[in-house]
Amino acid sequence: MNTQIEGFSTEITPDRYTYKDYLLIDDDKRYEVLRGGLIMVPAPLTIHQRVSINLASAIQKFVKGKKLGDLFYAPTDVVLSEDIVVQPDILFIDKERTDIIEEAAIMGSPDLIVEIVSPSSASYDTVEKRDIYEEYGVKEYWLVFPQEKVIEVLTLEGSIYREFCKGRKTGVVKSKIINGLEVDLKEVFES
Repeated sequence: MNTQIEGFSTEITPDRYTYKDYLLIDDDKRYEVLRGGLIMVPAPLTIHQRVSINLASAIQKFVKGKKLGDLFYAPTDVVLSEDIVVQPDILFIDKERTDIIEEAAIMGSPDLIVEIVSPSSASYDTVEKRDIYEEYGVKEYWLVFPQEKVIEVLTLEGSIYREFCKGRKTGVVKSKIINGLEVDLKEVFES
C-alpha cells in the first residue's frame, strides 16, 4: 500500500500481515507470513538447490509412476490460515485432496512437506515451521540437512510429530504416508 505525503511516496505496512496484504507486495523478493509477521526468504545456496532437485526428482518419479498425487516445489504459496503463508521447498498432496490446489496457491495443509535446512534457517525450519506444520496437521515433515547429509522424517501421531525414520550419508529413508516410497541418501546428497 502506498500513500502520497508532501509530494513523495511512502510505504505503509500493516502491523500484522494477512494473505491479502501479502498478495499486494510488489517486488521481486520472496516472503513468507508467519503468524502475521512478514519474513523475507533469502535465495537458497547452491548445495540447497542441488539437494532439492535430487530429492524432488526421486519423490516425483515414484509419485508420478503410481499416480498418487501432485508434487510442487518452491516457490509455491501454501496458505494455512489468513496470517500464515509459507513456501516449503517440496510439498506433496495426495490425489484424494487435490481440491486444495488452486491457481494461485495451495489453500490448506499438504500431506507432506520437505524443508531443506540452511545454517541461517535452522531455528526457523526446525522450531517455528515445525510447530506450525504440526498445528495445521501436515501429516509428514521431512527435515533435510545438506551439510550433515541427514534426512529426518517426522510423522504426525495424534497432534504431535514423532521421528519415523532418519538417515545419515548412506542408506534409505522411507515415507509413512506415501506407501512404498524409499529414497536413497547417496542419490540425494551426491553432486
